Amino acid sequence: MPGEWRYFIIDGMKIEPIVLRGEHVRLEPMSPGHVDGLAAVGLEPSIWEFMVDRIIDRDGMRLFVEKALTDQAQGRSLPFVTRLAATDEIVGTSRFGNISTADRRVEIGWTWIAPERQRSAVNTEAKLLMLTHAFEIWKCIRVEFKTDALNQRSRTAIRRLGAIEEGTLRQHMITDTGRFRDSVYFSILDNEWPQIRSDLRRKLGE
Repeated sequence: MPGEWRYFIIDGMKIEPIVLRGEHVRLEPMSPGHVDGLAAVGLEPSIWEFMVDRIIDRDGMRLFVEKALTDQAQGRSLPFVTRLAATDEIVGTSRFGNISTADRRVEIGWTWIAPERQRSAVNTEAKLLMLTHAFEIWKCIRVEFKTDALNQRSRTAIRRLGAIEEGTLRQHMITDTGRFRDSVYFSILDNEWPQIRSDLRRKLGE
């Protein structure tokens, strides 16, 4: 049932709702109670320009949350709501998805941030927290990212994390508008993580 707290232990990886805390942000498990808070900051059209989903109202946000929680209940994803640590303000969301415990692989994505909080420490620290959990708790050997080939801002942001661009899957997804989307894939490997962790910590301290 959507919103139900449960966990899976598969190949030593415990997939369960968790809270990830940083100096700037806190990532908490998504729940149905977050719909209004997400809708309050997440209906700006620019957020959804390159997303597969197109959320234009509260009902759309409710469906977005319900779908994420259904995937969580089936062990396919672990969605978070992003809050500012200092004020508790909801500023966006992200998740682990396409979890493959057998391959020790996970994707980080489905990320959006309120426009006024973009290009701040929010995304950098959120990704640092999630990457740390993936590599140091789950012992993943690979973390993936993907984005719309047309989304140059997102591609730049993923490169800035230290991820390596691997290639483009053509006509990979069909968006809500009916457009055939090409997706660009990036990855970080476990042997690359220590340097990337140091780089991200340095960026947060700048």
